[in-house]
Amino acid sequence: MKIIAVIGSGTMGNGIAHTFAQSGFTVKLIDVSEKSLDKGMATIFANLDRMVAKGTITEEDKFKTINNIITYTDIKDGVVGVDLVVEAATENVELKLYIFKQLNEVCSHNTIFATNTSSISITQIGAVVAHPERVIGMHFMNPVPLMPLVEVIRGQKTSDEVTKIIMTLAEKLGKTPVEVNDFPGFVTNRILMPMINEAIETLYNKVAGVYEIDTVMKLGMGHPMGPLQLADFIGLDVCLAILNVIQDGFKNPKYAPCPLLVEMVSNGKLGVKSGEGFYDYSESKKADKISKQFI
Repeated sequence: MKIIAVIGSGTMGNGIAHTFAQSGFTVKLIDVSEKSLDKGMATIFANLDRMVAKGTITEEDKFKTINNIITYTDIKDGVVGVDLVVEAATENVELKLYIFKQLNEVCSHNTIFATNTSSISITQIGAVVAHPERVIGMHFMNPVPLMPLVEVIRGQKTSDEVTKIIMTLAEKLGKTPVEVNDFPGFVTNRILMPMINEAIETLYNKVAGVYEIDTVMKLGMGHPMGPLQLADFIGLDVCLAILNVIQDGFKNPKYAPCPLLVEMVSNGKLGVKSGEGFYDYSESKKADKISKQFI
């Protein structure tokens, strides 16, 4: 396995492309927007520069990584000759199914299809391609170049052979792969999202404020960042989408998104990427200033 296509140049897509390229793979980074590709490549440059400054990699490593990435705006051109496609588009089931239907038409039957979905069924995605045994989940964590975990999710028809190939591949990237089965939210978000949602409910019920909730979880539970800060970092729209998938999958009201979360997403307060969530990021991307809505 030498040539990898990554679909989507956003936060996860450019991080996945960076990681594969830094490990010596040829990466074809695909996005429908040239502007998005430019932004994604700029992010990769900036992240590599930070790694050089910290002494993690050399200047030569940086340029080798960049030279391993080729950008495309057309899926058909981008997937020619690839061994693996990693889809990292927005967490939207209709969009993902549309992409995989396209891949089914233009890729070789030997190509392995992976999705970076954080909650959507691998089995459902596999159902729209001719060879569902070659469809698997590769759920990377953000920021991809730094986080060691890859959650490897088997659909109901994913083959043992493909699972073994992807587990080995993740290890070649310097990651620790963990194999899980296909249930809503998998392991990461089935546990994480209800915790974040409960933190939002705690704020909504005025049990405590933003700073207090996050401080309790950081100092009392040893979390590197509090759940409200983490929600801002992930994106409140993403949190809402994942909770909706989990609730729909299990039909259990305990996964129902908090009304405050729904309201904030409706008002465009999505966290770091919109400049405001539970914290105000208008002056800094650090969670130093609580949003005036919660003061």
